[in-house]
Amino acid sequence: MRPRIRARRASGVTFDLPGNARKLLELEALSTDPDFWSDNEKAQSVLRQRNAIQQDIDLAKKFETLIEDIEVHQEFIKEGEDVADDLVDLLQTYYQLIEDNEIKMMLSGQYDDNPAILVIHPGAGGTESNDWAEMLLRMYVRYCEKQDFKCEILERQEGDQAGVKSAMLRIDGRYAYGMLKAESGVHRLIRISPFDAAKRRQTSFCSIHVTPEIENDEEVDIDEKDLRIDTFRSSGAGGQHVNTTDSAVRITHLPTGIVVNCQNERSQIKNRATAMKVLRSRLAEVQRQEHEETVRSSAAAKMDINFGSQIRTYVLFPYRQVRDHRTETESSQPDKVLEGDLNDFIRAFLLSQSAKEKEDNELAVE
Repeated sequence: MRPRIRARRASGVTFDLPGNARKLLELEALSTDPDFWSDNEKAQSVLRQRNAIQQDIDLAKKFETLIEDIEVHQEFIKEGEDVADDLVDLLQTYYQLIEDNEIKMMLSGQYDDNPAILVIHPGAGGTESNDWAEMLLRMYVRYCEKQDFKCEILERQEGDQAGVKSAMLRIDGRYAYGMLKAESGVHRLIRISPFDAAKRRQTSFCSIHVTPEIENDEEVDIDEKDLRIDTFRSSGAGGQHVNTTDSAVRITHLPTGIVVNCQNERSQIKNRATAMKVLRSRLAEVQRQEHEETVRSSAAAKMDINFGSQIRTYVLFPYRQVRDHRTETESSQPDKVLEGDLNDFIRAFLLSQSAKEKEDNELAVE
């Protein structure tokens, strides 16, 4: 039976090609203005909008091309041509495209399309936890590569023997925050310790804290009197990478206790600007909290990095498995997951959140 497929609508997704084409022309006109780059942040925002609209247009065209190919193959089959296998492949591609696009339909939050700030904090355990933190850092860098996200390491503090004591990433791409917000929480690793001569099993913990980057200063009011700003020398691998000036910046927001470090730039001024942007993002998240707990207990980065609070467990011994405790999603290939193959876990989380929001809305109506 010939499936009924509409060229401009698929699984609840509507494409406004004429409207998007008009918006694209408007944004391209803005980008040709001689003063376009006088405000770098505004220019970057315009370019992100332009790229997002171009992606929507490209997606709509992919759907239209697939639909046309499916209809042509259906006609061939009616005429007796043996193209059933090709039609199956086209349909699988079509429904996979719908599935991928459904994730975007779930990302309609105020900041879901913003860049993300991802912070990694190892739990107690010294070298073991620091090594686990570096494994997670690598995992998220690999994930960004797979998603074509731009990933910048804003801060990285090396561990005393191995791994990292903390790390902070800025991740820019379509729905970067909307996708990565699924990663906030405590991640647990179970493995044979590579640092233990007795080869005993070790459990390590790290917390991941993801916030959206806030571009508009007016969204978060920060009083300079509430800040303590310290400068220090950037840490590095040694040799030519050691910074001999106090260019690294640490900003402490005294009312909340939130601390932000930035040392990726050689310029203290640039590091301070980046740190302030990250602080605004952290404070914006706090303002969106709809409960009365204090900031220190409510922020994701302040969760107990210990047993019972993990969102996901990565087991490398005595068996091999990754399990998300929020959605019961599992993978028997932890190596792939640690190489950045996170989409199944992120998709399951977004679906569960969408279902929960729908249920809450229905209860509110009742």
